[in-house]
Amino acid sequence: MGRLFGTDGVRGLANVDLTAETALDLAVAAAHVLADAGVFAGHRPVAVLGRDPRASGEFLAAAVAAGLASAGVDVLDAGVVPTPAIAYLTAELGADLGVVVSASHNPMPDNGIKFFARGGLKLDDELEDAIEARIGEAWRRPVGADVGRVRAFPDGAERYVEHLVGTLPGRLDGLSVVVDCANGAASWVSPVALSRAGAAVVAIGADPDGLNINDGFGSTDLTRLREAVLAHGADVGIAHDGDADRCLAVDASGEMVDGDQIMAILALAMRERGALKADTVVATVMSNLGFRLALAAEGLSIVETGVGDRYVLEAMRAGGFSLGGEQSGHVIMLEHASTGDGVLTALHLLARVAQTERPLAELAAVMTRLPQVLVNVRGVDKGRVGQSEVLTEALSQARDRLGPTGRVLLRPSGTEPLVRVMVEAADEALATEVAEQLASVVRAELAL
Repeated sequence: MGRLFGTDGVRGLANVDLTAETALDLAVAAAHVLADAGVFAGHRPVAVLGRDPRASGEFLAAAVAAGLASAGVDVLDAGVVPTPAIAYLTAELGADLGVVVSASHNPMPDNGIKFFARGGLKLDDELEDAIEARIGEAWRRPVGADVGRVRAFPDGAERYVEHLVGTLPGRLDGLSVVVDCANGAASWVSPVALSRAGAAVVAIGADPDGLNINDGFGSTDLTRLREAVLAHGADVGIAHDGDADRCLAVDASGEMVDGDQIMAILALAMRERGALKADTVVATVMSNLGFRLALAAEGLSIVETGVGDRYVLEAMRAGGFSLGGEQSGHVIMLEHASTGDGVLTALHLLARVAQTERPLAELAAVMTRLPQVLVNVRGVDKGRVGQSEVLTEALSQARDRLGPTGRVLLRPSGTEPLVRVMVEAADEALATEVAEQLASVVRAELAL
């Protein structure tokens, strides 16, 4: 059996891979591991719990709450809120643990569970492995007054919105914005935060019914956002994913502005006000070559990490850096958040537009996005990526063919059963051809 935790918690098909029993056992094991690590020493432990609106989250969050309470942990249930809201509230309340039930951008039938340690930081690999190792162990159960209590925490979302708006360097008055909430966890938070900051807001994908999350809306499909921006003549469109830890954008003409471009814009804004520590941005191996070239032209440095905002955060904390993120729209502004925060990112991106009085398209032109072709290869054994000599040779030949102006990456997904083939080149036709050739080798060599 493979590792239960992926790059962003535990995910799977709800009620098949991720059951109520699994959720309860994970919560109990997490409580035991943190207790043994001394996190709960000298006080009654408290956890903050939230979820996205997908239907399975109702029973999975209830199971998590039951598991924590049965292990003697008090639970503050914030209900439907973005993932970064739980990270913020965990830190703000001095809670010992934060738990989010969400599968982020995944389709509605999936769900997931992720944990935040004290301070709103994601658990490191060692703690996750310890939790996984202790699932199902025999334990002595507290009784009487020692069991945990579960209480609603209805003002969690409001406190989070107040925090978000309070981080802004200036207001958004005069900007018109369409925000696509993916029928997810930001359906209330994002429109309210943007409005309070002064923007004129049109919200789409903001009517979650438990079944429609990420379905034709949100950062995984910008079609409706583009249409709405053009129809309303908006200055900017903002797209979140299901748990709102991502932000992508479209400009007034409907052109996408991705996470790399957003980071480039924010990096220049932060440097201008002296907030970009060491003139450095942390990015993953998936960031576009154009992003690297643009920052170099501005005299800024890049620290590169593996894929996953947790690894970006680790590098940021280790180096004392203030900005990092991923092309997918996970952006971490460490001055204000301990994890990727899509609503926070949107607010600061829009603040830069308002401050400079320049259209988003002009700001995004600081970098030229080189063609990048991504092929997801399903139905293969992603655990054998580094074990095939044929595949290793194919990668070497691809890199030789692309030369210094191209890149190729082969990466098992941390959250889905597939292998990602990414090829980047100045010529899109060449990138596509090389990507398809490598994908064919992956299918042949790693077939299940």
